[in-house]
Amino acid sequence: MNNLSTPDIIVFLIYFVFIAGYGYWIYHRKKKAVTDTKDFFLAEGSLTWWAIGASLIASNISAEQFIGMSGNGFTMGLAISTYEWMAAATLIIVAVFFIPVFLKNKIYTMPQFLHQRYNSTVAMIMAVFWLLLYVVVNLTSILFLGALAISSISGISITACMIFLAVFSILITLGGMKVIGYTDVIQVFFLILGGLATTYLALDLVGEEFGSSGALAGLKVLTEKADDHFHMVFSKDNPFFSSLPGLTVLIGGMWIVNLNYWGCNQYITQRALGADLKTARSGILFAAYLKLLMPIIVVLPGIAAYVLYQNGHFQQEMVVNGELLQDKAYPTLLNLLGPGLKGLAFAALTAAIVASLAGKANSIATIFTLDLYKKKIKPEATEQEQVKVGRIAVVVSMLIAVGIAPFLGIDKKGGFEFIQEYTGFVSPGIFAMFLLGFFWKKTTSNAAMFATIGGFAFSILFKFLPTMVDLEFLHQFGFAVANKEGVFEIPFLDRMGFVFIIAVIGMVLISLYDNKRGVVTTPMEVDSRMFKTTPAFTIGSLIVIGILLALYTIFW
Repeated sequence: MNNLSTPDIIVFLIYFVFIAGYGYWIYHRKKKAVTDTKDFFLAEGSLTWWAIGASLIASNISAEQFIGMSGNGFTMGLAISTYEWMAAATLIIVAVFFIPVFLKNKIYTMPQFLHQRYNSTVAMIMAVFWLLLYVVVNLTSILFLGALAISSISGISITACMIFLAVFSILITLGGMKVIGYTDVIQVFFLILGGLATTYLALDLVGEEFGSSGALAGLKVLTEKADDHFHMVFSKDNPFFSSLPGLTVLIGGMWIVNLNYWGCNQYITQRALGADLKTARSGILFAAYLKLLMPIIVVLPGIAAYVLYQNGHFQQEMVVNGELLQDKAYPTLLNLLGPGLKGLAFAALTAAIVASLAGKANSIATIFTLDLYKKKIKPEATEQEQVKVGRIAVVVSMLIAVGIAPFLGIDKKGGFEFIQEYTGFVSPGIFAMFLLGFFWKKTTSNAAMFATIGGFAFSILFKFLPTMVDLEFLHQFGFAVANKEGVFEIPFLDRMGFVFIIAVIGMVLISLYDNKRGVVTTPMEVDSRMFKTTPAFTIGSLIVIGILLALYTIFW
């Protein structure tokens, strides 16, 4: 039954009032947030390590995980968890090597880094790229998938749900980064509590379906009835190899996805850039531990829905116009929860969506205001004007996302893969540009321009290469797989790896040529002492790595 009972509505209203009231209190506790750009965009110096870690996860975990990744859990199983578990290792690398460079060089936005390291042209091109990516891919997909889920649970129209999510997110975002950071702590509490409750009940349902009781019994049933859903590394003959191509998830393109996302991404790094190094690292390490937990919340329910579907359940709910829609797995499962619990799960889902939308909207406002408006449109703009422009940018970007989201076909392929693939058109070049810009002093702006434009062009080329060349010969090496039409394509994670290698080689060659011509570069201030970590951080990081090794060994 697609509606919320009175207890569900009460639980949800408690969550809504608590978040709104807490955000309002944070906003008014420090009046400077109204006019100070650094406080509005960065919450400079006011976020604790636990607030940074919680905010990182709240911004990251959203509809694409709860709905999209759970849908992938339904179809391909635990293997999709590689995005979460490899992210835990990536966060440690970012904390050790990336964040010190940003903080040492007083970098507050990603275009600012590109302007400082390369030139204004590179920075401007990438600012426009990022704005388009955040609005057209990120905001739209989260809004649409979130609205799809909420509509399935509440019975309210998808359009109305999108408007509700957009308005709720705008209210949080207009208070600035500090309000987002501290309300995210509460959002993560609801996210994890509601998510774990949903997983427990899903496993319990599976257990009862097969004559047992309890979540552990349900988990045992999952491993028995869906053994093929508990393997982390696919062979080239697996039907989902195109999504997760074998060892690429451990030694290939998955690293580019994660390092670009966590290390070169405005709405992620923004959380840590307002803190000192020790606080930022502690927050990022906390986020790594939360990342280890995420597959339990977002993937196991999808596998549970798969086992129940295979046993005759959800036949009408998940099939629309004769087509099985994987992204309906999680919301369909939520409809089985009892009164009150359904409201808690609904609040967790809404918390994840709103927190992520607010974080992305704030980053859009930051880039537009500091890197476009302040530098190109009105350099003399006051602090108050910049904050006002930032707020307008939040509202406008959300209106655009609401307007175009229904027309992008986000639900056809699976929302999570939609985001990953289309972000992957620009991420290899961006990551190459950042990596060499950080750690190779000879890198020039011409090389960066090649990575920016060339990386995007090569991504497009590899995407459409199967229409020009028969790639079947690559199948024996595991670098091509047949799609539904029998055409051999390069998996998008492998495409990203190839483009990254081309971008790096091109950047090196162009830089060496420029160096011979006497082109001057502006390297970042970097020394080896920046990368030294505290004993506590080192021990905490080793524990994360040990857990990851155990997980991949058990579920290989």
